[in-house]
Amino acid sequence: MRAGDSNGDAIVVKWGDSKYSDFYLNVVDGGFTDTGDQIIAHIKRYHSNRAIIANVVLTHADNDHATGLIKLLEHPHFTIHTLWMNRPWDYVDEVLDKFHRLYTREGLVKKMREMHPYLVEMEKIAARRGIAIRAPLQGAQIGAFTVLAPSRARYVVLIPDLDKTPPSYASDSASTVGGIFGSALKNIVEKIKERLDLETLDNNPPATSASNESSVVQMGTFGTERVLLTGDVGPEGLDEAAQYAESLYLQIQPNLIQIPHHGSRRNVTAAVLNRWLGSYPSSRRGDAIASVGKDESRYPRAKVANAFVRRGFDVYKTDTGWVNFHSGYDRRPNMGYATTVPFSPDVED
Repeated sequence: MRAGDSNGDAIVVKWGDSKYSDFYLNVVDGGFTDTGDQIIAHIKRYHSNRAIIANVVLTHADNDHATGLIKLLEHPHFTIHTLWMNRPWDYVDEVLDKFHRLYTREGLVKKMREMHPYLVEMEKIAARRGIAIRAPLQGAQIGAFTVLAPSRARYVVLIPDLDKTPPSYASDSASTVGGIFGSALKNIVEKIKERLDLETLDNNPPATSASNESSVVQMGTFGTERVLLTGDVGPEGLDEAAQYAESLYLQIQPNLIQIPHHGSRRNVTAAVLNRWLGSYPSSRRGDAIASVGKDESRYPRAKVANAFVRRGFDVYKTDTGWVNFHSGYDRRPNMGYATTVPFSPDVED
């Protein structure tokens, strides 16, 4: 998992039996444009100069997830079987009436494509290289991963709001009410009350963007190990994912989880973490990773990291480079157990 200089997401998953070269690769998100080169170098070093990538998954259309995948899709020495991404214009007939007759059907499709240039570029590359495109909606099976959210119905509901600008990280770190003084006072209060033995997550945090809530949530099962990848999803999507997983009678507590949206305070609540991870206090249950750029040291937010630690999850972040997790034995060079160690979140936020 890698983030680049600023916050972004890029994940490479390999599973199978490497002893017989019977293994598969999934790439989930690609970070920013320069992250694409890092993904390619990582795959060449740890896997193959002519890798076969079973699945490339774009969790949602924000540029810190999408643009790096363009370089990966274009790489001439990699064979890619399937590109998974949701394209809002595929559902234009179901949302046309939400735009108050401002567009014809053709006009709305054109506008949507203009506002999602990275999706359009990836679509063109896939067509040129013969890569199949499929929609990663609830119930889809992507190799060892099952898509838990979004459902088709909820994705369609979110489409009319996908053109809104996602909340900036500045709005996540400072209140717009009360100006600088109000923000400083709020931070002082939070520093006083934030402790490992006291839950301080907001029960009703400011909503994350519709684009973030449209993120693909997927769980992979590898024997007794469970991996939950969350993109930038918020509490709504995490709840939908848990409900669907429970309807399938899946064991939902993961051994490894991606902390949503780099560890932003908008994306998790105590209730949703209790549902996925169990209540606290807890002995060690697993590991959690936040995609954090090297210039974004304030992420994951302390109250978010502490919430995972309370529930028995060691927290890792990617600000110094790739975080590698490895289960099982691999005879190939450079594939030993990772030496990365978890960091200790501040007790203040």
